[in-house]
Amino acid sequence: MGSAIGDTLPLAVGIAISPIPIIAAILMLLSPKARATSVGFLVGWVLGIAVAATVFTLLSSALPEGDEDASKPVTAVMRLVLGAGLLLLSLRQWRSRPAPGVEPPLPKWMAGIDAMTAGRAFGLGFLLAAVNPKNLLLGAGAGLAIGAAGLAVGESAIVLLVFTLVAAASVAVPVIAYLVASERMAAPLERLRAWLVHNNATVMAVLLLVIGVVLIGKGIGNF
Repeated sequence: MGSAIGDTLPLAVGIAISPIPIIAAILMLLSPKARATSVGFLVGWVLGIAVAATVFTLLSSALPEGDEDASKPVTAVMRLVLGAGLLLLSLRQWRSRPAPGVEPPLPKWMAGIDAMTAGRAFGLGFLLAAVNPKNLLLGAGAGLAIGAAGLAVGESAIVLLVFTLVAAASVAVPVIAYLVASERMAAPLERLRAWLVHNNATVMAVLLLVIGVVLIGKGIGNF
């Protein structure tokens, strides 16, 4: 179980530092319906991460088991494909870096956050966690690692829980902090939002590159 947690933690961190959901959560916390929308978004975000990782864990568990020391070509190919996908996303992120002094554009849907309801915020959080291509690849990698570890049901559930908690932490922390001390959090949240807007492409490009290389390396090792 420890090795499975170790394999999934970098993938969880990759989801956790995704700038777009963090920026969305911050904008909700600065909106008129801060409490309702931010909590709805957080619940959707956590559920989306858990569902995606669980689905891929179940699919991976269905793969034929071999000897521990034997090659695992199916797992190897899946890891190579996931790693290659992350490398392509890394290249795309790197090319999307804004020029110095240029304000990076944000997704158009963020303009409607002030009027968003808790239900729509929940749906948005779920979609960003479970359907976003980058998070989907990272969730698939985590599910593959858990399913291939040959763990008991209880152990797999614990690994999934740890993965979900780590992956959701970057959204959960500002939301919980705001609920506890809303007046003191407004200025720090705005500074964090501004930093993420200007640096998200570079941060994600480097992280996806590292995780992609790790997955490709593990895939080669499975042959």
